[in-house]
Amino acid sequence: MYAIKQFFKLLFNSILFWSFAFCSFIIIRYYGRNQEQVHTAQLNDVVTASEYLIFGVVLGVMVAIIYTIIEFLFDKFFSKILHLGFILLFKSFIYFIFLIFSLTFIAHLAEAYIKVDFPNERGWWVYNKVFWVVTIYFIFCSLLFSFMRLTNDKFGKGVIFKMIIGRYRNPREVERVLMFIDLKSSTAIAEKLGHLKYSRFIQDCFYYLNRIVNKYDAEIYQYVGDEAVLSWSLKKGVNNLNCVNLFFDYENKLNRHSKYYMKKYGVVPEFKAGIHAGKIIIAEVGTIKKELAYHGDVINTTSRIQEMCNEYSESLLVSEEFLAELNLANKYKAIPLGDELLDGKTEAHRLYAIQKN
Repeated sequence: MYAIKQFFKLLFNSILFWSFAFCSFIIIRYYGRNQEQVHTAQLNDVVTASEYLIFGVVLGVMVAIIYTIIEFLFDKFFSKILHLGFILLFKSFIYFIFLIFSLTFIAHLAEAYIKVDFPNERGWWVYNKVFWVVTIYFIFCSLLFSFMRLTNDKFGKGVIFKMIIGRYRNPREVERVLMFIDLKSSTAIAEKLGHLKYSRFIQDCFYYLNRIVNKYDAEIYQYVGDEAVLSWSLKKGVNNLNCVNLFFDYENKLNRHSKYYMKKYGVVPEFKAGIHAGKIIIAEVGTIKKELAYHGDVINTTSRIQEMCNEYSESLLVSEEFLAELNLANKYKAIPLGDELLDGKTEAHRLYAIQKN
């Protein structure tokens, strides 16, 4: 169900982007048509800008559908097993063939609709300048769209826009839910596997985490070695128990792939996590490799809560303050563990272990 939702979300964004891109291109072509020697008089008589835009929308929708299918399939099934260079080459070939097909179809449609003779015979695209202009334009737009998706993945949904308008130029106080999630027995695993194989192991572990963060409206703040820091707004973190469900869903995914991990690494990864919420400060830091940084006591407290998992032999701990925000219903149970004076703190925090019913 989540995969279908992601597919249609990408499709919707693709239709908006590609329709706008090709409509913009066609409008530019329309107002520059007087500079061309072919069909000018005929086009001036029978074709209006709105009629041109219809073909832009049709082409945009066609490209968006194929683009979405290809990007979705490659992201879901091939991104982990194929090299980036091969993926780009294969995608480029598919898009090139589709451009030939789609532009030929549009030419036939234009002939039927506005009674103008467009080139559409076999091999027409080889020496057609318009085709190669469209191809270059498509490559540029494809790179732009990919860049937008990458920046969205890198910084989180909407964050890059907020940075552009300078929202975090001055430190801002916000309320966030934080989860520190860390690999259990990481030192022993690293000694067993060696540095290189251990790095591949961590990549394989976080691959499945990345597959579900959007499903639970989470943002990955940063990776620190074998630890990841996730965050939510308070509303999103509490809604549908997103923060708790994410952890157990991730645990289930790792268990489902236990045979793969045993065969490749001889160990099945297990993670522990701590969750806490409160006010933090978000600010832009640095001029080179600029990024958003989180500051505040909540960060240190969440990290200490996660470290207490080893003391209690539990996988998921939360603070009493945050537990009050959750409605665990019948799906989970909270086990009280008592008050703990966390390292570096002057006040004790009551901790709870979250377990499945």
